[in-house]
Amino acid sequence: MNIQALLSSHFANAMTHVGVDSGADPVIKQSSKPQFGDYQANGMMGIAKKMGVNPREFAQKVLDELDQSQTLNGIVDKLEIAGPGFINIFLNGEFLAKSAQTARTDEQLGIAKIQHDTIVVDYSSPNVAKEMHVGHLRGTIIGDSVVRTLEFLGNKVIRANHIGDWGTQFGMLIAYLEKFESENGENASDMALADIENFYRNAKALYDKDEQFAETSRQYVVRLQSGDEAMLAKWRQLVDLTMTQCQALYDRLGVTLSPKDTMGESLYNPMLKDVVESLKKQGLAVEDDGAMVVYMDEFKNKEGEPLGVIIQKNDGGYLYTTTDIAAAQYRKHTLNADRVILFTDARQAQHSKQAWGIAKMGGFVPQDFEMVHHTFGMMLGKDGKPFKTRSGDTVKLADLLDEAIERATALINERQSDLSEQEKQAVINAVAIGAVKYADLSKNRNTDYVFDWDTMLSFEGNTAPYMQYAYTRVRSIFAKAGVNGDELTGNIIINDDNERALAIKLLQFEECLITTAKDALPNTLALYLYELAGVFSAFYEHCPILTADEPIKSSRLQLADLTAKTLKQGLELLGIKTVERM
Repeated sequence: MNIQALLSSHFANAMTHVGVDSGADPVIKQSSKPQFGDYQANGMMGIAKKMGVNPREFAQKVLDELDQSQTLNGIVDKLEIAGPGFINIFLNGEFLAKSAQTARTDEQLGIAKIQHDTIVVDYSSPNVAKEMHVGHLRGTIIGDSVVRTLEFLGNKVIRANHIGDWGTQFGMLIAYLEKFESENGENASDMALADIENFYRNAKALYDKDEQFAETSRQYVVRLQSGDEAMLAKWRQLVDLTMTQCQALYDRLGVTLSPKDTMGESLYNPMLKDVVESLKKQGLAVEDDGAMVVYMDEFKNKEGEPLGVIIQKNDGGYLYTTTDIAAAQYRKHTLNADRVILFTDARQAQHSKQAWGIAKMGGFVPQDFEMVHHTFGMMLGKDGKPFKTRSGDTVKLADLLDEAIERATALINERQSDLSEQEKQAVINAVAIGAVKYADLSKNRNTDYVFDWDTMLSFEGNTAPYMQYAYTRVRSIFAKAGVNGDELTGNIIINDDNERALAIKLLQFEECLITTAKDALPNTLALYLYELAGVFSAFYEHCPILTADEPIKSSRLQLADLTAKTLKQGLELLGIKTVERM
């Protein structure tokens, strides 16, 4: 049940009947205070101004039309004009009760699968032969939460892990792998690649100081790019080893990426020559000092002239821009995407605009093809600087998760419980990984945030442990009652203001998810769940459940059951695990 959409539809119809052009938005918003109703129609003033009429008189005409059509009968109890033309909307209690009851017994919690786009979501994107670090965390878990939400609303989502698995560095890496094997035996490659970060560092150091090795590396690049089987076999070894390590981290994080979602830069390599040739034939790419360049009027250099974007170097090599043009074409015409969403940090913003701009200029994708780049801020330490180790090194993602487990273990061991060892380990893992993810997802992705172990592992405030405990607290009511929530019968009855507030909050779940998906802001969902937990606490304090007489007891248990289901589903869309007991 999307109350906002329902009200918007009825108000829009009423406005059409009083002379407003179709498509005008009544601007239905959730009210900030109960005295202003449950919702407000805030669009009357703007529409009245365009029509040149008095806003309050116009609002009254809309109310008269709604009263005459009776379309809101049984949905609202009262409509009133406030201030210069706002309309306060007070919902009907029986309508809320029936809607909550329908949501509770529906596996989608009353949320319709109303969206049917095919959406390619490009996120995570690690590099081959480099270990994932904290810089990969935000794009990975924000992208994954948005993917989960889009799918829940009915979209077909294609996950794209655009890994860096092609380029000149692979000549160096293959040459070093070959050298290591020749010195240590054919079966030594696993040992060499066990610490892939050091492997890359050692290869680069040798490349910089040994000209013969550097020359061999350059030759290997040419052989690799020309399809030499021996080079390709070594390249695949590097890619497979890296992605095995990445997959282990995805599994630990509860991220839904899998090997089949990998779409590396190498996938588009066969397309790059045709991309350049097409741009040349159209006169969009011109030669400049031996390189092929596309000049874009919307981007200027320091002299105020159109900026040249290189798509092929003077040595014949291609650039990331060329690859991303091909990737856009592949997503539209091979994957049949309706739109594309990309998650990378803000430093890639101009690059994406340039690549996608050329893709549209060259006709590789239609002009109206929607490609959206969602950026995110940085993870900072308590000193306000980028999060690093004490020695100043980049924090490896695996090390971060290990420390989370250690800290969560100490935290849970301090709390008295009758949990079995298996249950305790499940709680530790849920709290540890949940805390790391929720600390990020509960912040606006557009801003930097401070990574603070003490705050994120607290059982107070808007944190994963608090939200996970809030869920188990609701579930414990059913254990005390000795009933299964799924077996409850009877009608939900709403008499108390706290029952009403809880029902309204529960029924606003779909509105929250639509906003979360549209804006790609998981913090919207995190805030909703935190507020829901607070509304439930007030309900639990003021509305006795287990000591209430029937049918009130059964009604309140059903509200509690819907609360638990909503918390669990919402946390799952954030990628946060719940446990039944803590």
